[in-house]
Amino acid sequence: MEFTFLGTSAGAPTRSRNVTGLALCHSGPKPWYLVDCGEGTQHQLMRTRYSVMQLRAIFITHIHGDHTFGLPGLLTSASMLGRTEPLDIIAPVQVQRFITAVMDNSDSTLGYPLNFIDSEAPDFHWQDEQFSVSAVALSHRVSCRAYVFTETRLERQLLQDKLRKDGIEPGPGWGELQKGNSVLLEDGRLLRSDDYTQIPRTARRLIVAGDNDTPALLAEACEGTHVLIHEATYTQDVADRVGPWPQHSSAGQVAKFAQQAQLPNLVLTHFSSRYQSGPGGTPHINQLAAEAMQHYQGQLFLARDFDTYRLAKDLSLSCLTTETAAP
Repeated sequence: MEFTFLGTSAGAPTRSRNVTGLALCHSGPKPWYLVDCGEGTQHQLMRTRYSVMQLRAIFITHIHGDHTFGLPGLLTSASMLGRTEPLDIIAPVQVQRFITAVMDNSDSTLGYPLNFIDSEAPDFHWQDEQFSVSAVALSHRVSCRAYVFTETRLERQLLQDKLRKDGIEPGPGWGELQKGNSVLLEDGRLLRSDDYTQIPRTARRLIVAGDNDTPALLAEACEGTHVLIHEATYTQDVADRVGPWPQHSSAGQVAKFAQQAQLPNLVLTHFSSRYQSGPGGTPHINQLAAEAMQHYQGQLFLARDFDTYRLAKDLSLSCLTTETAAP
């Protein structure tokens, strides 16, 4: 399972960071999934291996522009490139109205159908052959969600000794059982895959959170989760000056929660544009890392645009650009 940051800035882009977007795939870029689509996301994609032709679904956490303004351009570009496959858009209902209004007022059409799914429906659940996805309500100025991705395609291991003990010799039936299918033998016996296979590893699970000033809302969802991707817009001193209304989390706030939840991996993103990345810049983005490390003992990362992370089958998380890990 891999994910690539297409934008890590909050509110407005900077010279080195675009606004929010995240590409996620299970075992390769066909298919892949997009979480949020800030302005310029399609330009960011041109510098990655991901193509809009293989995009399976788009998940929008909330309606704010730095998470949605890239949608019309990306969707129309996909049409111009010849896409015909339907595309699921999991989002608040306002997003459908937004896209419809842009299409109606820009002489634009799509050569493929959009399937809008209300992310705020009480019974929301989305699944395909790669992932099962649920949503968690967060606290922000507008309704916002986190998406919980749990892999569904797990390799099965044949219980060969049991098969032979029951007189079932190697053959095509073994392959069907390993795929998860039942097999009807010539003697009338029905073999169920669950009886003759086992899944030798844990399903990988990660959470991609939208804007949120109360990380504890994710406590239940974080049980059994291996990676949390969460905003850290400010350091705590800046957050205190911004005001008490529902808005964003500080690095320290998220780190305290992650430590309490015993999360093994925390990736921070959605940084205020005030934080500089270059040498000598002030305030510097390293202040966010320093604050988080005061409270969190797990593996901590600060995301950068185009960083790609891999969550391996052994549940270890690595960044392909290793210097993005907090020291």
